[in-house]
Amino acid sequence: MSGPQRHNYAMREFTLGLLWNIDAVCVLSRIGKVAAAMTASILVEKYGVTHIVFTGVAGSGDKTVKVGDIVVAEALLQHDLDARPLFPRFEVPLTGLQRFASDACLCEHLAQAAGDFLRVGAHDVFNALEIKTFSLQHSQVHRGLIASGDQFIGSAAHLRQLKQDLPDLLAVEMEGAAVAQVCFELGVPFTVMRTISDNANEEAAVDFMHFVQTVASRYAFHVVHNLCLRLAQA
Repeated sequence: MSGPQRHNYAMREFTLGLLWNIDAVCVLSRIGKVAAAMTASILVEKYGVTHIVFTGVAGSGDKTVKVGDIVVAEALLQHDLDARPLFPRFEVPLTGLQRFASDACLCEHLAQAAGDFLRVGAHDVFNALEIKTFSLQHSQVHRGLIASGDQFIGSAAHLRQLKQDLPDLLAVEMEGAAVAQVCFELGVPFTVMRTISDNANEEAAVDFMHFVQTVASRYAFHVVHNLCLRLAQA
């Protein structure tokens, strides 16, 4: 980031500057739906951001989605939201919606940026760092449903139940749908990218920590770099 300026606000550090020729504000959302919703709200209300790109890791929600793959959300849902009998399961009260759709244009650019990274840059990045945590040879980009909840999914039985309830589920995590709701209510286009770090089963915690420490940040850096270059040219 060129000319970064750091602001501490609401127990978060916001960094402002030029990110590959795009005016940007970068911040760690913190973990969980409330924290992520607050962070997104601050970005819009205090810093006036016009678009939000959310990156992070997730557990796989489908057998075709492997560790090292990328999921770009076309829609997001809160899997732990259940206000029945007042409202249908998963529906966010007073919105009439269960799923919040990503911005189609941003989603397309992000998926292309992620695909470019996996095809062209990922092998070089990890070979240079001598990281051999998994094979990138068949890593791919998926687009579809991501479900969020204030639960770390570490049980195969829990994941099977979610998959039964949401057959098109691709990934599970803890923040994205909250960011999506904030952006929907404030009229801000958004897109969400999740790198698959684990299989959301009994080994998820071990896989997750190792993956975050060695891989996920590099995925985010290079994909966002590609995205910014694409947006600057659009």
